[in-house]
Amino acid sequence: MRPIYITAVSMALSAMVMSAANADTIRFWTTEHQPARLAKQQEMADAFNAKTGHTVEVIPVEEKDLGTRTTAAFAAGDLPDVIYHTLQYVLPWAEAGILDVETNSDIVDSLMKRTFAPGAIEMAQFDGMTAAVPVDGWTQMVVYRKDLFDAAGLAPPNSYANIAAAVDALHNPPSMYGFVAPNKVDENFMSQVLEHVFLANGVSPVNADGFAELDEKATTEVLDFYKKIAKASPPGELFWKQSRAVYFAGQAAMIIWSPFILDELAGLRDSAPPTINDDPTSSELASKTGIVTTFGGPSNSAGAAWADIRYFGVTSDANTEVASEFVTYSMKDGYTATLSIAPEGKFPVRRGDPFDTAKYINAWSKLPVGVDRKAPLSDLYDAGTIRKIVSGLETADRWGVKEGQLSLASKIINSQVINRVVRQYIDDEISSADAVAKLNTELATVQ
Repeated sequence: MRPIYITAVSMALSAMVMSAANADTIRFWTTEHQPARLAKQQEMADAFNAKTGHTVEVIPVEEKDLGTRTTAAFAAGDLPDVIYHTLQYVLPWAEAGILDVETNSDIVDSLMKRTFAPGAIEMAQFDGMTAAVPVDGWTQMVVYRKDLFDAAGLAPPNSYANIAAAVDALHNPPSMYGFVAPNKVDENFMSQVLEHVFLANGVSPVNADGFAELDEKATTEVLDFYKKIAKASPPGELFWKQSRAVYFAGQAAMIIWSPFILDELAGLRDSAPPTINDDPTSSELASKTGIVTTFGGPSNSAGAAWADIRYFGVTSDANTEVASEFVTYSMKDGYTATLSIAPEGKFPVRRGDPFDTAKYINAWSKLPVGVDRKAPLSDLYDAGTIRKIVSGLETADRWGVKEGQLSLASKIINSQVINRVVRQYIDDEISSADAVAKLNTELATVQ
């Protein structure tokens, strides 16, 4: 028996040697550079190494530096193998040859495209392929007092009409404001909310050829709606800070916010406690809150959701085989760990697999969120709310993505022309017709 034993051991050792010889190292750039998030990504890399023998160098990159560093690395022929990046780079990098579009599309197809949220896939389409692999995302939300809506027999705020009806029914200042709409022109928060409101009614300032003149009818509907919610808001200069504070005090029926409010609503963050009662750690407000991610206007009944999507991009300089294996692992066996980096802002864009279509949604809902205290979202919000939180990724959209004009759309947003003209309209300084004309005149000059 001893020779057999020796042979078996020798074979095992030979396999280990061969595995080590075939092991490779790849470089992974990530914009999730905060120490706690980096540590989680290193744990993922270590788990991948234990499974495959391949090493992943996790390299943090500041988001503000990602564009210039990637361009320089591409010019030098020294791109990393995989980059975790924002939506804004998907199509420009695909066109420039930075991304290995075919490989990324093959990864999505191997994981089965139908297991991903359609919006995240649609925004990454390039020459009939999926240019980068959607990883996670979040959608802006209408946060509302579901208890008050239910008591008044109001429909959820998923349309201009329903929001307007709720404002009429619930606005009772100063104890209750119907809405808290941002109006501070120089705040990005106003820009972000306005883009969502315009998208909801199917209005965009760009098309495939560049600037697109705004339709007067649909834009007037947008302007009138925004004036409605602005007139039902507290006085003063309003941005994200006031929106949250007034809602947390139990004095607002609706606000628009990012999902990063979800843990705060439940009293899990000491720096932003709910003040609806005397207990800053109470989950009372969370239990009374409903969420809507997609809402529509009269010219776009299907509605839209403003979304921020992140992607894995295998690059044109990559060790394709190992990079593909790492991305596939991160989206399959390691996907829950991927989402755990920051669950409140990382909704699963891959919902499940062919055998369990909600596998990753369910796993994500049980991940702990919070800063000073931790609790899973499924303990704070019911199953229906959880589904609504992630449903916005179905209709995820942004100006300029589908049209290949994200750069121009960003310049239009950053110009703050829309913020300024909308503010003039809601302050009754100009008519709706003048506002539309002014928007078209000034936006046409943005380069």
